[in-house]
Amino acid sequence: MKRLNELLADVETTAIIGSAERDVAGLDYDSRRIGRDYCFFAVPGTASDGHDYIARAVAAGARTVVCQRLPELIDEEVCYIAVGDTNRAMACMAAAWYGHPSEELKLVGVTGTNGKTTTATLLSDLFRALGYRTGLISTVVYRVDGREFPSTHTTPDTLRLNALLREMVDAGCDYCFMEVSSHAIDQERIAGLRFAGGLFTNITHDHLDYHKTFAEYLRVKKSFFDTLPREAFAVVNADDSHGRVMVQNTRAAVHTLSLRSDADFRCRIIEMHFDGMLLRIDGSELWVNQLGRFNAYNLLAVYAAAVLLGADRNEVLRLMSTLRSVNGRFEALQGPNGITAIVDYAHTPDALENVIQTVREIRRPEQPLTVICGCGGDRDRTKRPEMARIAVKYATTALFTSDNPRHESPEAILDEMTAGLDPGERYLRIADRAQAIRTAVLCARPGEIILVAGKGHEEYQIVGDEKRHFSDREELQKAFGSIRSETTKPE
Repeated sequence: MKRLNELLADVETTAIIGSAERDVAGLDYDSRRIGRDYCFFAVPGTASDGHDYIARAVAAGARTVVCQRLPELIDEEVCYIAVGDTNRAMACMAAAWYGHPSEELKLVGVTGTNGKTTTATLLSDLFRALGYRTGLISTVVYRVDGREFPSTHTTPDTLRLNALLREMVDAGCDYCFMEVSSHAIDQERIAGLRFAGGLFTNITHDHLDYHKTFAEYLRVKKSFFDTLPREAFAVVNADDSHGRVMVQNTRAAVHTLSLRSDADFRCRIIEMHFDGMLLRIDGSELWVNQLGRFNAYNLLAVYAAAVLLGADRNEVLRLMSTLRSVNGRFEALQGPNGITAIVDYAHTPDALENVIQTVREIRRPEQPLTVICGCGGDRDRTKRPEMARIAVKYATTALFTSDNPRHESPEAILDEMTAGLDPGERYLRIADRAQAIRTAVLCARPGEIILVAGKGHEEYQIVGDEKRHFSDREELQKAFGSIRSETTKPE
């Protein structure tokens, strides 16, 4: 139980009907999970509006309701709290409910379009190697010291988020590294949290189905740095044209990183091969297991954050050589006949081009390159033709297939992807993703490289409302097995 008036300490209210001198047994925004003496948050949503479920929540036992619009029927036993933004109020009350856990560890947020998962995960792995207990909140997994939980969102809802942070504090974690998505910023999921630092990786067109315009997407990302406290640090990629914009109004101490120009933290790629690359970071050379210019930026961000958090520079550089790649991020699988398949999460035009360019830098001139990619349904449609153009431009063969079609027709998505291609362009369309992967492998020439982009670590495919098991890695291994069985058949 918590006292309601204590939970409201950081909440800006516009009206309170009823007494706030009462106990609260729990917090929730889903009327189906409400229990006796709970506080219900009426959250406006894109699919439904929580204000329509206030009566149901009260009937289920809610004795406190936080809302943006007061209901017509007022129950005398209920305290109604009107606020300007229910999401923000919920975030502040959740932080208070769990005892402000973000103030008991060092919380570092990573935001940007690409590279968030890799940067946050490598930071967590690095600080574990340095001897600290860490938490991780990422697209791939939530981690509390050594325990892992399935990830439901890049940044979870504010109730789950603060519960995770409390678990981390109780488990003795010193640090938490978390991805901060644009949706989470816009929906105030991180309100009430205190960050020790923020990292900006890059920004390209994405999530325009939600934000509508790139300018709004940029504004939302920037607002994360606007709210960082004075004692925090902000690290931005100076090579991104929007890097300086991100921190123009921040109170935090600003630091820059670059592969191309003067910056506080510098890196240069010396060599790159399929098993890793040699980097020079701030004058010291180190071999890392990751590949690509985009990963050089990620690793430089890891180095910068670690140094700013007080870690020993030489020890950081030594341990960075031991860090392994994140699942589904430029993950190479070796098949028969010298075929190399690469599984990557690249699902934006910029990410796809970066991954393809990395492959082109390290492949032999005579090695064919097949690129398999698709675009998700019910998501940003503007990137579909751009993804297709990039694949056709660089690949020996481009093969367009389903990603997570959701409620859209896979064929209709492919129509939009290929609409802008010129007649005679070299590409194939196979809507069934498993069949597309199998076709690419069985048709591959010896030594060919096959890039399977878009899903990476995901082990599911969303069709309609159904989440079906699907893994690019598993489908590649099945196809490799078919080749091996054919080549070992007795004559």
